[in-house]
Amino acid sequence: MTIAPESTDLAAHLRARVDGEVDDSPRRRAEYSTDASNYRVPPQVVVFPRDADDLEAALAAARDINAPVTMRGGGTSVAGNSIGPGVVIDTSRHMNRLLGLDPEARTARVQPGLVLSELQKEAAPHGLRFGPDPSTTNRATLGGLIGNNACGPHAVAHGKTSDNVHELQVVTGDGRRLTAGRKGTAAIDGLDELVRANLALIRTEFGRFERQVSGYSLQHLLPELGGDLARFLVGTEGTLATTLEATVRLVPIAPVRLTVAFGYEDMPQAADAVVPIMAHSPHAVEGLDARLIARIRAAKGDQAIPALPPGAGWLFVEVGADTEDEAREILAKITADAGTSSVRVLEDPAEAARLWAIRADGAGLAGRSVDNKECWPGWEDAAVPPENLGRYLREFDVLMDHHGVMGQPFGHFGDGCIHVRLDIPLQDDGRPLRAFMEDAAALVARHGGSLSGEHGDGRARGELLHTMYSPEAIQLFGDIKRLFDPQGHLNPGVVVDPAPLDRDLRRPAAKPTPKHTGLAFAHDHGDLTEAVHRCTGVGKCRADAIGGGSGFMCPSYTATKDEKDVTRGRARVLQDAINGTLIGGLKAPEVRESLDLCLSCKACSSDCPSGVDMAAYKAEVLHRTYKNRLRPVAHYSIGWLPRWLKAIGIAPGLINAALKPRWIQKTAVSLAGMDSRRTLPTFSTTPFRKSAVAKAHRSGKPATASAAGNRVVLWADSFTDGLDAQIPAAIVAVLEDAGFEVIVPQASACCGVTWISTGQLDGARRRLEDLLQVLGPYAVNGIPIIGVEPSCTATLRGDLTELLPDDPRAHAVARGTFSLAEVLTGRAPAQPREGWSVPRLDDVTAVVQPHCHQYSVTGFAADRELLKAAGASVNETAGCCGLAGNWGTEKGHYDTSVAVAENSLLPTLRQAPEDAIYLADGVSCRTQAEDLAGTRGMHLAELLAERIGARVDAEAQA
Repeated sequence: MTIAPESTDLAAHLRARVDGEVDDSPRRRAEYSTDASNYRVPPQVVVFPRDADDLEAALAAARDINAPVTMRGGGTSVAGNSIGPGVVIDTSRHMNRLLGLDPEARTARVQPGLVLSELQKEAAPHGLRFGPDPSTTNRATLGGLIGNNACGPHAVAHGKTSDNVHELQVVTGDGRRLTAGRKGTAAIDGLDELVRANLALIRTEFGRFERQVSGYSLQHLLPELGGDLARFLVGTEGTLATTLEATVRLVPIAPVRLTVAFGYEDMPQAADAVVPIMAHSPHAVEGLDARLIARIRAAKGDQAIPALPPGAGWLFVEVGADTEDEAREILAKITADAGTSSVRVLEDPAEAARLWAIRADGAGLAGRSVDNKECWPGWEDAAVPPENLGRYLREFDVLMDHHGVMGQPFGHFGDGCIHVRLDIPLQDDGRPLRAFMEDAAALVARHGGSLSGEHGDGRARGELLHTMYSPEAIQLFGDIKRLFDPQGHLNPGVVVDPAPLDRDLRRPAAKPTPKHTGLAFAHDHGDLTEAVHRCTGVGKCRADAIGGGSGFMCPSYTATKDEKDVTRGRARVLQDAINGTLIGGLKAPEVRESLDLCLSCKACSSDCPSGVDMAAYKAEVLHRTYKNRLRPVAHYSIGWLPRWLKAIGIAPGLINAALKPRWIQKTAVSLAGMDSRRTLPTFSTTPFRKSAVAKAHRSGKPATASAAGNRVVLWADSFTDGLDAQIPAAIVAVLEDAGFEVIVPQASACCGVTWISTGQLDGARRRLEDLLQVLGPYAVNGIPIIGVEPSCTATLRGDLTELLPDDPRAHAVARGTFSLAEVLTGRAPAQPREGWSVPRLDDVTAVVQPHCHQYSVTGFAADRELLKAAGASVNETAGCCGLAGNWGTEKGHYDTSVAVAENSLLPTLRQAPEDAIYLADGVSCRTQAEDLAGTRGMHLAELLAERIGARVDAEAQA
């Protein structure tokens, strides 16, 4: 059901009745037009209610004018359950509180927008947790869990969400507010009679096995099961009632948990072992296929995967007990019955956590096949009774072969639930999807299974419910719907009168983007459309990465908590710009607004399991938008900073003196398009390129492979050269102490990083072509290049090959560029001299800020390893500093920049001991700390050189 915008101003009608935000802008509608599914259904209005009364008012206002309503929490629904026409209501912004926690009763009262990980955090000190734990735990809301009847790995021990809900405060589709609980069927007129009239049908078709989630779980209404209205409403996908508040049950946390991995010849053989294993009551039994492991290796490298026992299919089993002896006894029994000798117990909790993290990221990682084809959900959630799982998987492999598609199965094997994304070609239309889905539904029905095991049916599977239920059961769904929602306002097109599964598909509407002169998008077959559709919508970018320690993505969202400022929301806006929905396409004002607070930190390129790189997309959009057009002034001032630094290097002392008066600083900053609260840096009195150290290490000898030996090339980028000339001098001292022969190139070379971040890609390409003239000969002859500034080092490791994909020198430089820490820890071809060790730092307490590009592209592991080996006491910040090169200096960004810094950097500096040092290799990170906290930072090389100098002095005196 939809309403005509010309006949009723829906947004105005809602604004008059709702205290929370009501947004009908094209940008907001694009952000909420899809979830983690294959579908795109733009709403007319998005509402953010402030409390339960406000939510009830929004529902009433929509009902008054026949507007359909769809509820949304984290927006991670994989079947299209949280998108719809009319009104989409997001409870995650304001209705996200824990209302009460009773440790003795083991219950918690929650608002529907509360993220599950927040509940777990509050319950943990009491030794409690909410039992179900879907992979989206750190962004999924309780309302979403209730809507879909979410489960997760530990459902084998603690049950589904429906098993853990005690009571619900709800509003039905026709506006009745009621408390749903046990023996609550009388609250709905006619429900008792309808159940009694269909007892035989309900008893035979529903509740046949644990993961039968498809359709409505009518068994909970049976009198012998207590007529539990709350448990029944769980999993109805927002089609019958809307949750205002929930009381949920909590379960004890096992004091001791152990994880074991079993290897099998294939996934069906692993599935055959499930029933014997389940006899010993494990807490989790998860399956993982070799095809997904291969995909992870291709995307993340071997280091992302803990050592697994031999096999091509694995079961990960967790056991829990009160004592370690009890846990190991259970583990021994499971091992004896596991049907394989390929076993590995993961004794290290950190290693076990890495294994479970792989499993949690499965949905996003499986968005691409090993051979880099787009993969899609739709049949990602089928479940069969565990005793049928092996046979089902063997026949499922045959079905995939028949349709010419490939998938990477994983999932909750203990419950018989399989997740898989398939490389079904959706670029043109939905016919291949329909053909596969119809055959797959018939297959799962033959094995007594369910179309959905925890994600719900949504738009993906509702049309196929007839394959597993009788016509009488389908009719009963409709009868139930009419009792709760007689006008069909709530989530239309889902479960009852379902929409066709091939309608409203997102990908066929997205045609290839014409080639341009910007980035190559080599991993996306040269197509920006394919690149932005990498976003699977699983929403890891919405997670509390700072609090959870899971990464740096997405700094602006952590500051604003607005879908506009999260990687997923930006991807959706770009998708709508490309498919023609937004007037102006990539030049539309909505696109500029969406990308404005993107820091280009590149954290999504590392943390997003789907491999989204919003920094690259932003650079490409700015390139296309402003090519041959006048740009914002900051693009010329800060975007051309290396050019100005070179000019300033002619007389840096004079420039420093001229800029000293505050009024001149403020005038210069304003004219440059910078925020007036920012200050200009002090320039090095002697640029490194003119220093005695540089002159002494320049070599006129040609770079040849035979001369490589232990030689390294020190590349001082434009920022280091002009702003911090002492740092490359310190690097020379450290490298020479470690036994390296250091070369400084004859000519300077700029990587063009500020041209890239401002979308001036033609200019960046010209600078990189010049750079290859300088550094290329060293790289092709195997002489490592040592970078100083992390963003510039990352540019050579990543952006260089995107801008010059056909130049073999570019690939040689990308492979041959290293950070100082990587060289000192033996990660480069040239190695430290035998017997050399890093200076001792046992007396050092350091606040360490990894640069975002370092974290995302080159990695911070080497620095972490080096500091640990040196004995330093390290407090590593979590997340971006907030300056992000030119971004944080530009007008309009200051407040968000400070808010990002408050996520981690500034609190960490405030809490540090007085004698702590601030260690940051990035000039942005040092500048931000000095601007906002008055804290001067130092580069790792400066710290090491200082210690080496002290040692040399001491040895000389001895």
